[in-house]
Amino acid sequence: MPLQGFWWWVCCRHGFTLLGREYGEKEEEEESFEMSSPGIQMTNRNGSQDVGVTQPVRASNGLERPLLVSEEKSLITPNSKVICKDDQDVIVKGWLQREVCGEARRPWSRLKKYWFVLTPDSLDCYNSNEKPSKRLGSLVLTSLCSVMWPSKQTYKETGYWNVTVYGRKHCYRLYTEHLNEAVHWVCAIQKVIDSKDPMETPTQLLIKDIEENHSNQETVEEIYKLNPILRHTKSPLYAPLLPFPYGSDDHSPHSVKGYTALRDEAVKIFNSLQQMENENDPVPLMQGVLQTCLDLRPLRDEVYCQVMKQTTEPPEPGSVSDLRYWQLLTCMSCTYLPSPAVLRFLQFHLHRMKSHYPSTETEKYADFILSSLDKTKQREYVPSYEEISVLIQRQELICTVHYPGAGVCKLPITSHTTAEELVEELIKKLKLNGSRNVFALFEQNNHYEQVLAKATIVADTLTRFENFTCKEKGFETRWRLYFKLYCFLDTDDVPKDSLEYSFLFEQAHEAVIQGYLPTNEESLQSLAALRLQFLNGDFSPSAPFPRLEELFPIYILHSRVLASSKPHITSKPSCPSLHKGLFSGALPNGLWNNSLVKQKAEESQKFRGRMKEEGANMMSAIVDKWKALQSMDRTEVMATYLSIVKQWSGFGSTVYDIDFYMSSVGSFSQRLWLGVSASALSLYKQGEVDAFENIQYSQITSFGVSDNSTFKVSVGEKEMIFETSKVR
Repeated sequence: MPLQGFWWWVCCRHGFTLLGREYGEKEEEEESFEMSSPGIQMTNRNGSQDVGVTQPVRASNGLERPLLVSEEKSLITPNSKVICKDDQDVIVKGWLQREVCGEARRPWSRLKKYWFVLTPDSLDCYNSNEKPSKRLGSLVLTSLCSVMWPSKQTYKETGYWNVTVYGRKHCYRLYTEHLNEAVHWVCAIQKVIDSKDPMETPTQLLIKDIEENHSNQETVEEIYKLNPILRHTKSPLYAPLLPFPYGSDDHSPHSVKGYTALRDEAVKIFNSLQQMENENDPVPLMQGVLQTCLDLRPLRDEVYCQVMKQTTEPPEPGSVSDLRYWQLLTCMSCTYLPSPAVLRFLQFHLHRMKSHYPSTETEKYADFILSSLDKTKQREYVPSYEEISVLIQRQELICTVHYPGAGVCKLPITSHTTAEELVEELIKKLKLNGSRNVFALFEQNNHYEQVLAKATIVADTLTRFENFTCKEKGFETRWRLYFKLYCFLDTDDVPKDSLEYSFLFEQAHEAVIQGYLPTNEESLQSLAALRLQFLNGDFSPSAPFPRLEELFPIYILHSRVLASSKPHITSKPSCPSLHKGLFSGALPNGLWNNSLVKQKAEESQKFRGRMKEEGANMMSAIVDKWKALQSMDRTEVMATYLSIVKQWSGFGSTVYDIDFYMSSVGSFSQRLWLGVSASALSLYKQGEVDAFENIQYSQITSFGVSDNSTFKVSVGEKEMIFETSKVR
């Protein structure tokens, strides 16, 4: 055993620590590796020459795993003695223009013709196609290299089709006048890259060794002890812990958001993590890291590994700077999961930290994260500021839900709570378990309402509300969650003293003032009077009066005023154009525009005056009817109100505004209502009492949704398509 332990120490020390960087103090050595075929490549801190040695690293089965470290060749090696390779190793060869950096006298880039040879291992550059010929440079091809397809934009600007090949340190920018030649080179180079075995970084190799030896605690601890790359560091990271393709991400859709290459983003994130240690308010920085990982999926495993590294053997366990990493890891575990391999290592890491720091904050965070990993689903948005603030305290988020009748209910939720789960909790809390009707959760403001799908993460919706609030100001844009009846299956047997009955009443009133009850004006005035009786009781001159639009569908008054104004507006239709034709040239532009503005202001003032007059008349008529409702209690008011509303055949239906309707038999309509009730689908022309078509569910042969706004129904051989932009 002593000999075996000594051999393990020698192997690991040579395999990783010998290739480390010196950062001032010997005990704070840190290693940051990059891979290059056929083994491990390390970049020195000052960019000096790499160490090229063969180092054995102890594998889990007791054998040695040779890691060959080879240096990628410089692109320009004027003194190279290498001659052009034999044709049997050549895949493609030919003349190409190459972008060359200028000299001191001519600092701009220029194109120069070279002879290029593609082999199974590299892309080589020569000054001539004659043999023997000196090799000017070589780009070693590995699985991490990348080649870009020719750009049409580059051809338009330069007259050349470009072929760009990215290596670990360097990049070949090649050009040709022929598209087919450029495509041929790209396909050949990509085929060579695809033939290479996937590269593995030292972090990946060590994770595998730890996984293979997880049952041997002594061996695992020795791996951590001898490999600083697995432990906390105060030094910067110079290369990612996991492999990423070489090259720029300018061609990626993510570049629109300002992201650079994945390798560069990985290094930037590590710098942000270290900055987070000393932040008084780490939430904005955490949101930034989470957003980057949400946008760039390949970075998720990398950042998980970085945070695990920084939570391993920190200099001050349990300090504020140490807990910052645990808080970020908590937020990450509630937002997205790593790949299966990294997830297994994360779970091992959490259990290891629990055993190392029992009865501490570290153990509590580890338990919370382990629990979250079992529940987390892919989030659409990063957690809101409020959500992160409670997550870092390992607490639940308090969610405010409104319901009909100005009711408010506050419930604790987690980052994993779905709309369906929240609806179930609300039904229990509001004691609606016995209802046969279907309830749902809506997102709502004064102008918009949309039902939430059952699987929607409620915390995602709250994050969207936070984002909207930052962009939109004012009362009318305030967003909220709203719980109400969604599908009416039974409206007759609802107890009048139940909360569900008040839901029916309040939602019927919402439908009335929004114009979804086609009835006469007299009935609408009666409904408004009943609403006043419900709110204030018997008439009193000192009773508070709500706004007219809260009692009566205001669009009726708008239509009346506009209709009465039409003769006045159109009495002299030719005057505006005649006046403009005669005098527009005579009047300066500013005066003419001021005249139009003044005219519109006068018309708007007249319209407001007419609306105020009509509104006063309507309110007077409503109050007269209110006075006749003396001694009517609230239960009686609700019953009377609903009895009037139920006279419309569409009561009890969930109504959708249909912008466009078309059927296979030639029918075509716009501006319809589609009522979905417990027994049938009904089509109404907006504002009309009777449906012009009723479709029993037994008649429907198929139905489906083609997108968020288009619904298709088949009844026998007849097909109907509905398109809506607004769902109630």
